[in-house]
Amino acid sequence: MSKILVCYFSASENTKSLAEKVASAVNGDLFEIEPKEKYTKEDLDWMNKQSRSSIEMNENIKPEILNKVSNLGEYNTVCLGFPIWWYKEPTIIDKFLEENDMTNKKVYVFVTSGSSPIDSTYKSLRNNFPNLNFIDGKRFTGNENIEEYINWIV
Repeated sequence: MSKILVCYFSASENTKSLAEKVASAVNGDLFEIEPKEKYTKEDLDWMNKQSRSSIEMNENIKPEILNKVSNLGEYNTVCLGFPIWWYKEPTIIDKFLEENDMTNKKVYVFVTSGSSPIDSTYKSLRNNFPNLNFIDGKRFTGNENIEEYINWIV
C-alpha cells in the first residue's frame, strides 16, 4: 500500500476531527495547514463583508502558511481536507497547493460543510490546478463508519 499524507485546514475543529478519523482509517500521516495568523471568531463571520475570511475570499487574498511539508516526496497519495467557503476551497488551500509540488501524486479531496455540496468546490480546484491528479472528492459529515473512509481511498 502507498504511503498516505492527510493534509487539512480547519478554522474550527470540524475538519480537524474528520482529518484525524481519515488518517487513522487509512493509516496515514497527518499535517495541519495552519495560517501564520490564526483566525478569530470575528474573522470567520461570513455575514460580515469586512471580516477577514470575506475579504480573503472576495479579493482572492492567500494567507501565509505557518509551516511546510518537509517530506512530501515520501508520499504518493495525499488526502486534502478543508471546509467549504463561498462554495469553494478557502484561499489558504490554493496557497498550499501552489507551495507544494503535488505533481504525480494522487490527490483525494474531502470537505466539511453545513450544507454546501462539493461539486463547485471540486470544479474550482480542477480549474485552478489542472495539472494535478485529483482522484475523488467527498463531503463527509464525520459520522461515517471507518470502512467508508478506507473504501474511499482503496
